[in-house]
Amino acid sequence: MRLSRYFVPTLREEPTERDIPSLRLLLKAGYIRRIAAGVYTFLPLGFAVYKKIENIVREEMNRAGGIEILMPALNPAELWQESERWTNFGPELFKLKDRTERDFCLAPTHEEVSVEIVRRTIKSYRQLPLLIYHIQTKFRDEPRPRGGLIRAKEFVMKDLYSFDRDEKGLDESFEKMRQAYERILQRLKLPYLILEAEAGAIGGKYTLEFTVPTPSGEDEVILCKNCGYASSKSIARIGDSEVHEGEETPLRKVHTPNLKTVEEVASFLSTTPDRLVKTLLYIADGRYVAALVRGDRELSESKLAAAIGAKSLQMADGETIERLTGAPVGFSGPVNLGEDVLIVADKEVAKMKGFITGANEEDYHLLGVVPGRDFKISLVADIRLAVSGDPCPKCGAELEEIRGIEVGHIFKLGTEYSEKMKAYFQDEDGSLKPFVMGCYGLGVSRLVSAVAEIYHDEDGLCWPVSVAPFDLIIILVNSQDDVQRETADKIYAQLSQRMSVLYDDREESPGVKFKDADLIGIPIQIVVGRKARENKVELRVRRTREKEDVAIEEVEEKTLSLWERLKEE
Repeated sequence: MRLSRYFVPTLREEPTERDIPSLRLLLKAGYIRRIAAGVYTFLPLGFAVYKKIENIVREEMNRAGGIEILMPALNPAELWQESERWTNFGPELFKLKDRTERDFCLAPTHEEVSVEIVRRTIKSYRQLPLLIYHIQTKFRDEPRPRGGLIRAKEFVMKDLYSFDRDEKGLDESFEKMRQAYERILQRLKLPYLILEAEAGAIGGKYTLEFTVPTPSGEDEVILCKNCGYASSKSIARIGDSEVHEGEETPLRKVHTPNLKTVEEVASFLSTTPDRLVKTLLYIADGRYVAALVRGDRELSESKLAAAIGAKSLQMADGETIERLTGAPVGFSGPVNLGEDVLIVADKEVAKMKGFITGANEEDYHLLGVVPGRDFKISLVADIRLAVSGDPCPKCGAELEEIRGIEVGHIFKLGTEYSEKMKAYFQDEDGSLKPFVMGCYGLGVSRLVSAVAEIYHDEDGLCWPVSVAPFDLIIILVNSQDDVQRETADKIYAQLSQRMSVLYDDREESPGVKFKDADLIGIPIQIVVGRKARENKVELRVRRTREKEDVAIEEVEEKTLSLWERLKEE
């Protein structure tokens, strides 16, 4: 492709949108353009990268036994009402009405539609297992779109749905997809972690998340570099650690006027935040719950919900807190709470004694609180967020906090959807059984940004060969020089038969051409300049900056050899 006839609108100025490097570079290099917050157009270079990623994903899904279909983005409300997600999915679900006032949504995922297809067509265990997938546009009304393609309102996802007759079959399908995702990320040359993760709005009893570690990622990850344990921070488990237990002293009430925060109370009482215990009040499935965590810790609502088996969990409002405790927000404590409140203590708190809590009285706190003596713990569980330095639950080494980009998520759904939507098959013994399901999502458009986030430098993008929009760029330094032009034309005609080539034949200055070539990030560069008169051109590798002068008659051989080497690296 001659660049003079192509559409690559690079920017000379820095784009205003640049919260992470990949977004800045994809905009500046002319790969994407913003239409609205969280909505982007793929321009020719960006679409070429997207298509290469899509093809890799499709090849690995087919290799794992997936069968490609295409489900509609516009879904009738009735299907989502059957699964109960019409109301439970949350405000991220785009809802609309047609001209007859019938309710629809723009699908963020396709569990419901896949079940509708299978329950109408699959009747016998002999037709199982079935793995169907599609690569399609999804919609989520994200409250804070970020990072361009990383968290968008409109995006492309590959989602596959497995239907099995039993748990053993689900385990096999799940493992096939886990291996397929690893192959995809390896082919994309991406570093990745496989995390324990929470199911969120998708549901399911067991999930794994595939995350690309990068400092600009929005996801918080807990990692043990010693044994490889990795988890989403919200549910990361924590090993046993030493706790400053304190001493058992008499219970004493002290006046703490207008002091509500942990830091304020600790300073006033000349102690440290780790000697305080926060009492956080929640409503879980209609019952009241008091969660106790150390003053210097943060509660994990996901862990709390899992510990008590709650489907819904929300923090109590000020009015409810005052009714339960007799005091305004900031003075809650576990002593003398009503019997209708379930008290859940973090395992650190359960080991402590002589600590400080709110007194359930305005402007007062209690000193010397001892569990068992002063209040009864209903349940002890790991309910706090893990932080750097906590012990690993597997090996005891120190955990580390890092950031990453979630690119894939796989779920064991079981019979959650099939039972709600009455999707059954006839088993070998003649009985009707619900399909045992799994679902497997991979952000195809998000992967464009994930690769760009890993492969760039201060001058621009540095695509790996597997996803680069072109394999090679020929830079004609002086378009007015006949020898240079004839040499570049010859090399272009020669290599275009073997590789995808972008030929910068524009009448621009050499500086503009070199900057654009580095910005665009095509893996191999051939510079046709003054040395063409000496029968030589310069062969460059964009990412490593290595370069060598090559005789024109050896260009094809040397370039193809370099291309093969880069594909293997």
